[in-house]
Amino acid sequence: MKKLYIIFSLLAFAACEDDFLDVPLEDSTPAEEFFVTQADALEATNQIYAYQRNFSLCGFPYLAIFHITSDDSDKGSNPGDAAFLNDFDRFTFDASAFSINGYWVGQYRGINFANQVITNVPDIEMNADLKNRLLAEAKFFRGYHYFNLVRVFAGVPIYDGLPEDGNYNIPRNTKEEVYDFAIQNLTEAAEVLPVSYGATDEGRATKGAAKGLLAKIALYQKDWAKAKMLTEEIMGMGYSLFPDYYQLFRYQNEYNSEVIFDIQSTADGNCQATSQYGQIQGVRAQYGWGFNSPSEDLANAYETGDLRRDASILFVGETTPEGDLITAGNDPSNPTRYNQKIYVPSSDFRRNNCAENSDSNIPVLRYADVLLMNAEANNELGNTPAALESLNKVRERAGLSPSQTASQSELRMEIYHERRVELALEGERFFDLVRTGRAGQVLRSKGKSFKDGINEIFPIPSNQITLSNNVLTQNPGY
Repeated sequence: MKKLYIIFSLLAFAACEDDFLDVPLEDSTPAEEFFVTQADALEATNQIYAYQRNFSLCGFPYLAIFHITSDDSDKGSNPGDAAFLNDFDRFTFDASAFSINGYWVGQYRGINFANQVITNVPDIEMNADLKNRLLAEAKFFRGYHYFNLVRVFAGVPIYDGLPEDGNYNIPRNTKEEVYDFAIQNLTEAAEVLPVSYGATDEGRATKGAAKGLLAKIALYQKDWAKAKMLTEEIMGMGYSLFPDYYQLFRYQNEYNSEVIFDIQSTADGNCQATSQYGQIQGVRAQYGWGFNSPSEDLANAYETGDLRRDASILFVGETTPEGDLITAGNDPSNPTRYNQKIYVPSSDFRRNNCAENSDSNIPVLRYADVLLMNAEANNELGNTPAALESLNKVRERAGLSPSQTASQSELRMEIYHERRVELALEGERFFDLVRTGRAGQVLRSKGKSFKDGINEIFPIPSNQITLSNNVLTQNPGY
């Protein structure tokens, strides 16, 4: 095996004693000297989790592609700050955009972390049950990363392990092949991962998380029967809606009954277990940089009496339940709306002198999302009562009267709307519009220059095409 190095000094966790996030700092170690013991296997797997907080996965690249492209988000911050993000709001970006390249590189680095575990851990003499679970966790993340890549770029190169010849310069696989590979990894992970963990391992990937991503892929592929089956399996695993939508997102409640999978971030210890996800979106001049500002269109999308509006959007001039007056520095050039889901009160927003809002986890999958996927699948299959039952559980938690719509087409639009307001600012809106075929119509009506047949996916980064000596090919229209 060629000499591969596991770099810990930049990617290690630091968290509570005896917690799985607690990984000590190490010097660089050759892979053939590292993958020897059970402790090495655990540490290598924990590095996959640690890497999920990398800036390329939760910073500007992620916010640009998943948020600012949608009608839920404006660029935010000061008008001249990070002006390149305006290209994503206007759909004027091209293949040279460094945020798109950053997202590509970030996903493949995550895949490489997973492949290191999948390739090297099988040869370690260790507890067999733990070994199988760690391999399943690595497969979960490999499937997760490929799902992210195929949504953004369509077909991409598949690396099923570490190439023995060291050749990473391979052509793109088809979109269908990438989906199949993601499904294979998540299915194999779901067969092994537990439904839950003990206190010291909370936050790790579970059976419900793997099946939830499989259900989401089924929605993207319009496999309604599979989506219905998978969501029903998850609905039998003990999850439930957290009663208070506002408190659902406070970091003190991060391991609640609704969270199926989050990327963990914490300001405990020496701040190495934190991300900048919350800092980037915090109230400008008070709690962060002020990017990814909720749009006026989103603010107006909520029904009268919907408790989620004020729990999702921080408005300048309001006082939070914790007593913080939101001023944004009284600068009229700053946004007037901010993402409240990442808000950490002033008493804790720089806890342990870490970056602002470091305790904000990055949402991946909630039980409310599963219920809405179940509602959508049932509606498409003509099962109106079952669809309404799942939909109305979400509406009732929001303080709204239950829907009684009997028309499949009307219920479809209600479910789409419910996904928007329930999952606002959680990275679902743009790709929900794409997968349901509404992106062009909706986004152009909001003043965006979305081009049908092109902007449903993003360009392959020109830098990656150059590095591949044109082995990689460009997406149409770019």
